[in-house]
Amino acid sequence: MTSVTATKRPGPDDPHGGPGGRDGQGGRGGQGGRPRKAWRPGPSGPPPRGKAFGDRAAWFLVLPALIPILILSVGPLLYGIALAFTDAQSGRTRSTQWIGTLNFQDLLHDTLFWDSFRIGLVWAVGVTVPQFLLALGLALLLNQNLRLRWLARALAIVPWAMPEVVVGIMWRLVYNPDAGILNETIRDLGLGDGRDWLTGLATALPAVILVGIWAGMPQTTVALLAGLQNTPRELHEAAALDGAGAWRRFRTVTWPAIRPIALAISALNLIWNFNSFALVYVLTSGGPGGRTRLPMLFAYEEAFRYGQFGYAAAMGCVMVAVISVLLALYLVGRLRGGEDR
Repeated sequence: MTSVTATKRPGPDDPHGGPGGRDGQGGRGGQGGRPRKAWRPGPSGPPPRGKAFGDRAAWFLVLPALIPILILSVGPLLYGIALAFTDAQSGRTRSTQWIGTLNFQDLLHDTLFWDSFRIGLVWAVGVTVPQFLLALGLALLLNQNLRLRWLARALAIVPWAMPEVVVGIMWRLVYNPDAGILNETIRDLGLGDGRDWLTGLATALPAVILVGIWAGMPQTTVALLAGLQNTPRELHEAAALDGAGAWRRFRTVTWPAIRPIALAISALNLIWNFNSFALVYVLTSGGPGGRTRLPMLFAYEEAFRYGQFGYAAAMGCVMVAVISVLLALYLVGRLRGGEDR
């Protein structure tokens, strides 16, 4: 007995096929059915009231921090720029006159200022470069699994916690020609009778640079250590399995990871060191013979020792221009580095 099974053909109303189904040409989106309506964005209207209120509220929250910056930083900066074009001097009875660019013209021929500017560049570079190299080595050491690592990290930031005036007084005692620990150590080792480090023409600037390196190294160490701790250890382990030595792992894994931090902290250190005042003032007050007279010290003396406020303001404008150029070069380098990545 033969049974015949009838196969149902899909009709026009069958949802699973046929000309009117989803798989045929007449389904939704097909040629035989109703065309799908395309979505088009409507006309842009005004922002919601909640967003506009949120923007205004954000400005109100920023104002308490913005107002002190405008009053204590931007305001004095603009006043100093205006003062540079006058003959302002100390004395209440003397009227201030507008003299244009005369202060800047005198500044171009002032050899003492340009000598201080050269000393400032030597100081800034001489402190920043060794400071970075020593801080990098210390950060690499503190990043290892050492015993009492927490104590070493705490001791490494001690100079950072000390005010610059205290650091200067402490190092004056170290450099003391009669009872300083440095000269006492030299005498005990039989290397001579010691010398007066801060008043010698040949030793004053190197001695001050050494103090600057010691005082500023902790913040560079902390920044580099943070970058090292954010580097995945798996990369170092993979490079070690591939047979890479310590130097190759540093060059191919560690340095690319901390390079942005290294560039940022080096640029900031260069600017901070160029603007140094308190540390050098306590150590040498710019002596001997102007060998440690940084630009900030020179401007301070012109303003508060000789009363030439307008001339000192012109010096400040020149230093602000130099710092602005350094910042611009740093930002351009960062932008180009971001585009390359």
